[in-house]
Amino acid sequence: MRIGVDIGGTFTDLCAVDATGIVAVGKVLTTHDEPARAVEEGLAALLPDLGAVEQVVHGTTLVTNALIERTGSRTALLATAGFRDVLEMRREHRYELYDLHLELPAPLVPRHLRFDVPERILADGSVHTGLDERYVGRLGRELADRGIEAVAVCFLHAFTNPAHERRVAEILAEVAPSLRVALSSDVVPEIREFERASTTVANVYVQDLTERYLRDLEQRLRRLGIRRAPHIMLSNGGLATVDTAARHPIRILESGPAGGALAAAAAGPGDLLAFDMGGTTAKLCLIAGGAPLVTHQFEVDRKYRLLPGSGLPVRVPVTDMIEIGVGGGSIARIDALGLLTVGPDSAASEPGPVCYGRGGAEPTVTDADLVLGYLDPAYFLGGGMRLDAEAARAVLREKIADPLGVSVEEAAWGIHTSVNDDMANAARVHAVERGHDPAKLPMYTFGGAGPVHGAGVARALGAPSVVAPPAAGVLSAAGFLTAPLAFDFVRSARAAVHDLAWEQADALFAEMEAEGAALLAKSGVDDVTHHRVAEMRYAGQGYEIRVPVHDGPWPATLLDEFTRTYRALYRRTGPEVGVEVLNWRVVSSGPKPEVTLRLTAHGTGGDARKGTRRAYFPAAGGFVDTAVFDRYLLAPGTRVDGPAIVEERESTVVVPPGAHGVVRSDGALAVTV
Repeated sequence: MRIGVDIGGTFTDLCAVDATGIVAVGKVLTTHDEPARAVEEGLAALLPDLGAVEQVVHGTTLVTNALIERTGSRTALLATAGFRDVLEMRREHRYELYDLHLELPAPLVPRHLRFDVPERILADGSVHTGLDERYVGRLGRELADRGIEAVAVCFLHAFTNPAHERRVAEILAEVAPSLRVALSSDVVPEIREFERASTTVANVYVQDLTERYLRDLEQRLRRLGIRRAPHIMLSNGGLATVDTAARHPIRILESGPAGGALAAAAAGPGDLLAFDMGGTTAKLCLIAGGAPLVTHQFEVDRKYRLLPGSGLPVRVPVTDMIEIGVGGGSIARIDALGLLTVGPDSAASEPGPVCYGRGGAEPTVTDADLVLGYLDPAYFLGGGMRLDAEAARAVLREKIADPLGVSVEEAAWGIHTSVNDDMANAARVHAVERGHDPAKLPMYTFGGAGPVHGAGVARALGAPSVVAPPAAGVLSAAGFLTAPLAFDFVRSARAAVHDLAWEQADALFAEMEAEGAALLAKSGVDDVTHHRVAEMRYAGQGYEIRVPVHDGPWPATLLDEFTRTYRALYRRTGPEVGVEVLNWRVVSSGPKPEVTLRLTAHGTGGDARKGTRRAYFPAAGGFVDTAVFDRYLLAPGTRVDGPAIVEERESTVVVPPGAHGVVRSDGALAVTV
């Protein structure tokens, strides 16, 4: 028995899997004051006996929330003399050129805690100015006396020669052993000063909070009878031990969304668009060739949700997805121009949507879906939480319908379609920027609210079909169980391809592979696979692309791969100039678990039709009698014609008029729109 646990902004999802498939699923409200408590309570309710559990895989939004809410440690930055303001100067780029009130996230370290350290290493790794060790010693004692808890060290060109950074760590350990210290040469040893400093600061800023949480989680699992320590989901789709995650907490920044992308990738080898909509946000990820795309450029705490450059950059491998602030708990309102807007703020689990009856006072997407008849107020969470439809109607009338001069149903439909259009627009941009036509990609939809909106998003996008898997409401937690133990490594060594001998590149790869093998060996993994990647660009370009490195004639094979990858992204080749490598990367991973995500209770026979319910579809004239089906009784091959609603405990699939669904052999419902 293996269990995946995903803590989201509204719900904590749980999924238990054995050799036959998914055997139990659960969903409980997230306890924001003490996140591990919801995990403990959810696990206790999920299975009567947890002694047979061999593995718990956990993903969390803890790091993201800490960076956004600024609840991390009091942190100082030690930088090369003259470079302490790199966090504030950023790249001097205005992400919105004509916005006179441009907002940028404040640095995690205020200026009075950023220090110029006398030292200088040149780009070739040679020492220009030696490290002033006496200054570092005095500064370390002063920081400890002033109650500083963490220190980030980011010296110029430390990715080439880390000697000065390492010596600073030794001195601080002697004079101020209570300080947590993070070195940029350990956290992100690669070129680009601002991103390297931002990532190093973010890592140590959340390190204490993350370690305390993970140790608390370990203790709670032991109390439940689970003997083995949990594994933690990384943002790039791999797993790590608690010790590794505690040392590199920035690597679990996007751990929850990565699970959903992995589950979508497990559906088959083709290309598709994964769409995950939960209670707080919606995520869209492109699955290419049966694997989610990975990027090393990510921002957290964006001031403008779709504009790169408006957030804090974090240079770590993450599953390449776009995240927008629309979920079941997203709040709808009339803006200053008299227009209906939805999100990005959310009612979350506390107080939650108005229909939850937990004190919420603002209309949300869930309230709208309930009024439209898509949700059964008596069967939410399988009947575990009863929804108040009248309260939802009342708040929609007061806050949306009456101010706009429309009916409550029209207001609810406006909220529903606004969310669909926002997600379709984001998906279109995301797919096109990665060289894919969204109108040719089937959508794979999951999350508690995803199947409710999936067909609407697919229609707005022009996608041919939408697939809703079984246990869609907890699929991110299930996806965790498909991931291998893995970690990735990077070395910056800029060189023109024609000037670089294979022996030099192979030596860099071998060094990283040895580090990966040693790390995984601590978890008992001996069968390690290494995937090599070079980040390359035409000489003179500002940014690089990821190119797989294969054996073969050097450098012709690498240049061919670069040209193929570049053409796939941009439909053309670049100018007649040289090509250079900026970074070398290795992903070291253990064996991928053999797991099926089929729901074992699916297709158990009997009459799957539960009855009818009035649901709102403007294309059919408004409210119409709509067939309602029990997802657990639908056998493979069953056809469901729209309008129809298919219910399971954690999610609901809406099949609109003119569409039809067919249950596949794996239990997924494929809806042709």
